[in-house]
Amino acid sequence: MRTSTGIAPRIARSDLQRIRRGLALPALLLACWWAAFHFHWTDTVMFVPIAKVWDTALRMSASGELWRSLGASLARDLAGFVLGSLAGLALGIALGLSRLLDELVGPTLNTIKQISLFAWIPLISVWFGLGDTAKVVFLSLAAFFPVVLNTFEGIRSVPHELVEVGRVFALTRVQMLHRVVLPAALPSIFTGVHLALIYAWLATLGAEYLLTSGIGIGNLLTDGREHLWMDQVLLGIVMVGLVGYALNVIAGAIETRLLRWRGSSTGQY
Repeated sequence: MRTSTGIAPRIARSDLQRIRRGLALPALLLACWWAAFHFHWTDTVMFVPIAKVWDTALRMSASGELWRSLGASLARDLAGFVLGSLAGLALGIALGLSRLLDELVGPTLNTIKQISLFAWIPLISVWFGLGDTAKVVFLSLAAFFPVVLNTFEGIRSVPHELVEVGRVFALTRVQMLHRVVLPAALPSIFTGVHLALIYAWLATLGAEYLLTSGIGIGNLLTDGREHLWMDQVLLGIVMVGLVGYALNVIAGAIETRLLRWRGSSTGQY
């Protein structure tokens, strides 16, 4: 009892210590940013004080422009992430289960994945224009490859002993996939989905920056650059970082929670 009751305080202290260490560098950067203008170390128009960025954030929040831009970007990000992840999951499972399909499609897929993601933008813009459809297609492509590759690797890495146990219990192919293969491959699959979520968000900003039709955080950055509104540019950069960090934390928490059964089941044996 004494050992178990001491675990929670130790975990809490460890989490607080990790948070403090993680906040140390951002706090230092903010302090340097504030000091640069407070002590008149710089007077360039290409950089603005924190207070001006904060005022711009309040103004754009009150007008709703910031939230409309953020909502549009997140909507595109979610649509592209879901479509690309589902397609990658389906193809990854098919390639992992079928040696013949892997031999037919694998070489072509490995060749296509070497092409830079942004090299597809000219072709996508010709086929789908500059609107949301083109952006979602681009984001789907960004999410597709990490999911398909990690799903394939996860299925091919399933221990042969587990498959033999399934055969001993006379499981059908569907039961084998549902009860043996997919559970064993879940860690790798979730890694691909996690990467897809990050890549899709990064690609969202690239798509909005290069395919400039519509609203979004990327377009907010573009407008700030064209008019030299550095407070708006810096605000956009901060928002991009905060959203990316939040997505990463949420994906990590979901992955940990959904895979918790592996640790608990291991501990029972």
